[in-house]
Amino acid sequence: MKNSHRSHYTLLSGLLFCFFYTWSSAFSLISLWLSQKVGLKGTETGMFFSAIALTALCAQPLYGFIQDKLGLRKNLLWAIGCLLLASGPFFIFIFAPLLQVNILLGAAAGGLYVGATFFAGIGALESYTERVSRILGFEFGKARMWGSLGWAAATFFAGMLFNINPNLNFWMASSSAVIFLLLLWRLREVKTDALNQLEYGKPGNLQLADAVALFRLPRFWALIVFVTGVSIYNVYDQQFPVYFSSLFSDVKNGNEMYGFLNSFQVFLEAGGMFLAPFVVNKIGAKNGLLLSGLIMALRVFGSGLAADAVTISCMKLLHAVELPILLIAMFKYITTRFDPRLSATLYLVGFQFITQVCASVLSPLAGHGYDLIGFADTYMIMGMLVLVLTLISGFLLIGEKSRTPPSVLFKKSEIL
Repeated sequence: MKNSHRSHYTLLSGLLFCFFYTWSSAFSLISLWLSQKVGLKGTETGMFFSAIALTALCAQPLYGFIQDKLGLRKNLLWAIGCLLLASGPFFIFIFAPLLQVNILLGAAAGGLYVGATFFAGIGALESYTERVSRILGFEFGKARMWGSLGWAAATFFAGMLFNINPNLNFWMASSSAVIFLLLLWRLREVKTDALNQLEYGKPGNLQLADAVALFRLPRFWALIVFVTGVSIYNVYDQQFPVYFSSLFSDVKNGNEMYGFLNSFQVFLEAGGMFLAPFVVNKIGAKNGLLLSGLIMALRVFGSGLAADAVTISCMKLLHAVELPILLIAMFKYITTRFDPRLSATLYLVGFQFITQVCASVLSPLAGHGYDLIGFADTYMIMGMLVLVLTLISGFLLIGEKSRTPPSVLFKKSEIL
């Protein structure tokens, strides 16, 4: 790897580390904070997560098209960095007081901020990193693993800090954002002629109609069916800390143990990010997606059958296998089955956007299910839904031998 390439890899890895450290510090124990400190019930917490999903599903298509239009410019990343910096003051001085005044107003404000900053922002950063990795010739997964390490580092301390004072986690989030902005300032933009050569046309020539044309493609809707199934992992994770801590006689001990579990899981996930490219390159993008879906179905359904903290911890740790394969296979699938100039739009709409659409619908239903029939039975219903949609996707997704050229959306004369 050339020195200039190594510099980009290092800085992008650092950006992912700081982004996930900020996200984890501010958000990994948010359901515990809402339940134990604010006093929200499962249904009310579900409303907050639904608001996040609704905001993210509005922001993600916009972020995706803007980043595709910008190509390799950092304008959008600067805006996201400023939002990260505001995380501490927002949660402490705006979000918490609003929840005390009016739950609906607080949920709307919290959902707006969290959805636009973290759930939409990560898609923009990941797609930017993936695009640079294709140009400079390093594996996206090797950079993305540093994001997992950032989350693991934050969650290792999150449970302990939460028991001392939850606000400490929020201030840690803003501190990490300062480093994010410094690294972004050091990151030099890759020359755009490299992007033009890689992606068969100038990103600046993209029109909104090019992105809208995706919705006329059967293979795009086949991808949506798959994403609808795996998006349930997002809903499953939302209130999992509440269920996990309830399995302990001392809730504070449960909070701390969840912090250690989540940290260990994401540490394993970082190793998975390093190894996943080898697995996906071996079995293919389609099979990688299907494998991740089957592991996810096992994890969610198994959580419903688990009767103790040890067993459910093992189920949670399967996320470290499933997510790396899913992310690597997703990027490889969308850049080989569609026009790669639209990789950010495809990732943010075809994956992140649909995930949030499903979360906005399922979060309140899941929260109601937790209150009505309990966590275990709700998890088993979720697991069956993941399994059914993954099996259907086996017939709908495009295999390696039948894939179409990535520039099929446009005639060559239209994109040069």
